[in-house]
Amino acid sequence: MFSYTLQKTATDCGARAGQIETAHGVIQTPIFMPVGTLGTVKGVHQRELAEDIRAQIILGNTYHLYLRPGLDVLEGAGGLHAFNGWKKPILTDSGGYQVYSLSGQRKITEEGVTFRSHIDGSKHFFSPERAIDIQRSIGADIIMAFDECPPYPCDYRYAKDSMHMTHRWLKRCMAQMGATSGRYGYEQTLFPIVQGSTYPDLRRASAETIAEAGQPGNAIGGLSVGEPAEDMYETTELVCGILPKEKPRYLMGVGTPDNILECIALGVDMFDCVLPTRNARHGMLYTAQGVINIKNAKWKEDFSPIDEHTPCFASQQYSKAYVRHLMHTKELLGPQIASLHNLSFYLWLVGEARKHILEGDFLPWKNQMVKQMQRRL
Repeated sequence: MFSYTLQKTATDCGARAGQIETAHGVIQTPIFMPVGTLGTVKGVHQRELAEDIRAQIILGNTYHLYLRPGLDVLEGAGGLHAFNGWKKPILTDSGGYQVYSLSGQRKITEEGVTFRSHIDGSKHFFSPERAIDIQRSIGADIIMAFDECPPYPCDYRYAKDSMHMTHRWLKRCMAQMGATSGRYGYEQTLFPIVQGSTYPDLRRASAETIAEAGQPGNAIGGLSVGEPAEDMYETTELVCGILPKEKPRYLMGVGTPDNILECIALGVDMFDCVLPTRNARHGMLYTAQGVINIKNAKWKEDFSPIDEHTPCFASQQYSKAYVRHLMHTKELLGPQIASLHNLSFYLWLVGEARKHILEGDFLPWKNQMVKQMQRRL
């Protein structure tokens, strides 16, 4: 089962509150999805994800899970939910972005992409059909269509050709979804992806094509790949104005807290990004007052909690001075606490956004919060 209910739209911007129902549970939007590339969010137990961070859905990655642990292991376990013990919804990226990031290690043709593993150099091939079959085996609730993510910057001709190939691949993905069924007895849902780089006419054409495909949800890809934030916002606003209002919109790979708030205001419902955990491991902590570099000397004797606003136990139980000490002594607990805090903050932030949308004062709250998120403490 998959359904989306639009519960409220802001009157002064495009922000929306809604609810997605899947076979593995309900997702209240707007939502941030922690990234668990290899079947795990780095350094975080599933119980912590569910109870402390309050995640409602996580991501897995087709490319990485295909390579390790491999489909035989995942199918033998009964899918990723059974393998990693996560009982709530899972979304899988098709692997298109990872293949794109391999650069010289891959070759793209109309049929698909030939690439070499970053692990051992072995040769592999993904077609749109193969990407669907792999995601069927992984058992994700939401499956992404196989696409090409063009680099930024790229010339107009490349972006246009890439976009049209992504559209042709989508037809093949949809046909494969229709010709196959899930292995584990529950519905899996396909989201197509809007491409077109930062060219407005291409993005408009792609959004129209994706809307016409009539899938239960839609995604916006090819952003947060190096373009200026202003271009990302302009592209997102254009695409959200075309994609159907009655279906969820997923902006892939975005981003910082202020990026997320601005894109919620433009009409996006779903987000994912590696930043909260990647930056946590380097000592960057996001708080309601601004961003902290916990390694700085100013926190050496600051015994106040990391952030009283963030509901996670780690955010309120541990002091800035203690986390700084752990980081400087390279204790494993330091990055773990930082990851728990950052992910909890992201989920708190989108939860607050949802609350303010429902209460009717999202825009002024967002404007104030963006200013705070851009502060360096």
